[in-house]
Amino acid sequence: MSQTELEIVVDDPTAPEEDSPAVARSGTVEIVVCLLLLALAATLGYDNWRTGVSWDSTGPEPGYFPFYLSIVLGGGSLYGLILAMRARHVGSEIFVTRAQARRVMAVFVPTLLFCLATQFLGLYVASFLLIATFMRLVGKIALWKSLLTAVVFTAIMFVTFDIAFDVIMPKGPLEAAFGY
Repeated sequence: MSQTELEIVVDDPTAPEEDSPAVARSGTVEIVVCLLLLALAATLGYDNWRTGVSWDSTGPEPGYFPFYLSIVLGGGSLYGLILAMRARHVGSEIFVTRAQARRVMAVFVPTLLFCLATQFLGLYVASFLLIATFMRLVGKIALWKSLLTAVVFTAIMFVTFDIAFDVIMPKGPLEAAFGY
């Protein structure tokens, strides 16, 4: 038996299509990230310069070390920006395709909604909604299994953090109705 007959090939039915159009190229993403980091460095540098970047009679002022760290961040950003601009003329590889971006957004959007829901509904209710929704919509798992898993996980989380360790977690109206 040859070696090739022993190989097992498993196709992922949920894998993104190979011919999906590009959304962004690596060079463009590198330039945008360098510009964002440069803007952050300038903002931090200005704010730390405003609070004081020299030495006084007791030692360094509050902005001394952070100011110089922002200078280093700015220098690194400029260096990366120059390299990215130079390499831009050379063919840049695809950073993300439309199909890949869709898969990323399928995780990012519910996670962002979870963070927002935590502010209004509390951690436990938001966690229940996130787990049940992910399992049902992304995992294609039966509704009863999704709900059961979400209830069990949320209950374990509540008992562990709120009852056993008395950790303060964001709470919402449901917990308030039960006196927590």
